[in-house]
Amino acid sequence: MNTESNNPLQPGIMSNGLIQALIDNYRQNHLNAINTNLGIDDAHSIWFDLPKLKSFIAKIEEEAAKVDPSASEEDLGIRFYYATYPKQENWSIMDSHPVPAEYAGKHTLVLIPTLKKADETGELIDYDFNPFQNTDSKPLALNTHSAKGIEQDDDTGLGENNGILVPPKTPLGESF
Repeated sequence: MNTESNNPLQPGIMSNGLIQALIDNYRQNHLNAINTNLGIDDAHSIWFDLPKLKSFIAKIEEEAAKVDPSASEEDLGIRFYYATYPKQENWSIMDSHPVPAEYAGKHTLVLIPTLKKADETGELIDYDFNPFQNTDSKPLALNTHSAKGIEQDDDTGLGENNGILVPPKTPLGESF
């Protein structure tokens, strides 16, 4: 099996062998442990349509330009957080973000924009970025978690989560 790493001269290109090895590792270890220990049939993939991803990227670029017009494309990124939907009995927290109730208890991804900024030592760090938070009319480049002690008027954030989980949807079309 060919499991070479990505060629830095061809970003986004991976061998099918490496893709399969990584997915098999997840399914045989993490997914198996989750399903066994929690007694569920957790999701093993999530699908986002391209227009939704492009729209999210455009929103990141638009909002970052409002906050920091000097931010370049290279300063922006997206962090993918592993997350879990609430259990059925706590599903009401999803009222403002409708997803199917059959996703209860399953894991998902939450996509959060990042903005590259220098820390106090000058090292460039990809900080989680929320353009909707600000303090004293000065935009904040960090999400609330990292900005402890700063009062926020509301908890609006820029993030994406609404993809299709498999399962519960059938894995038709999946190659791996």
